[in-house]
Amino acid sequence: MKKLDAFEEDILAAYERGEFKSTSPSKAELAKFKAAATATFLKEKRVNIRLSAPDLMDIQARALEEGMPYQTLIASVLHKFVSGRLVESLPSLTSHSSGTRQKRRTPQ
Repeated sequence: MKKLDAFEEDILAAYERGEFKSTSPSKAELAKFKAAATATFLKEKRVNIRLSAPDLMDIQARALEEGMPYQTLIASVLHKFVSGRLVESLPSLTSHSSGTRQKRRTPQ
């Protein structure tokens, strides 16, 4: 077991002294959470889009890395975008055949 830092030791000591209390959400809070979860996963509309073959291959590869179907990954990315939670970062693309980094061309 790794050595605990000072913060972790304080938490462990407080736990052992019984300073933490378990709290349960109220029935109203549980109903609100359940409604939010249901609304999040409700899929009532179908959308068809055209993607370039390389983009689809990259999406499928990323979905495979994440352990999910590629359609689920696309839906998740779109949901994060429209809800303002999509954080832009530099892509780390790798070639599917050689495993070497490749730079994607951008339109000029």
